[in-house]
Amino acid sequence: IIQHLKKNYSLLIGERSAEDIKTSIGSALWEGPADSFEVRGRDLVSGLPKTIEVSALEIKEALAETVEAIIDGIKVCLERTPPELASDIMDRGIVLAGGGALLKGIDKLISNETNMPVYVCEEPLLAVARGTGKVLENIDVLKRVLISPKKSF
Repeated sequence: IIQHLKKNYSLLIGERSAEDIKTSIGSALWEGPADSFEVRGRDLVSGLPKTIEVSALEIKEALAETVEAIIDGIKVCLERTPPELASDIMDRGIVLAGGGALLKGIDKLISNETNMPVYVCEEPLLAVARGTGKVLENIDVLKRVLISPKKSF
């Protein structure tokens, strides 16, 4: 979103503004009326504050390359997954966490692309921190399943 606005409008915004745009009108799937969002930033030409309006469809298109990369990464992981684990994933589904999980329709799009159930966890922004904390609390368990950097697929 930051790069899109810089390239197309010569408008500089911060990460927080980009996150606000993403969660307000961003979508992985086009699902309806063309909402819009007023964006304030700094005009890169004049250096002065500037306000523009962007549409939900424009933001969807700006995010399309990133969303496609996420889906491609998921597919690569699934291709490399051992059969027993793949079977569990087919049964239980994929759980999304982190800021990307807040993008409207990302769960439906990933489900459509993988033919698997996909869920967004509760409090996706906190889930990553909580999971990292649990791993650090049980680092000895993690060491038993880590793959040596010498091994390759």
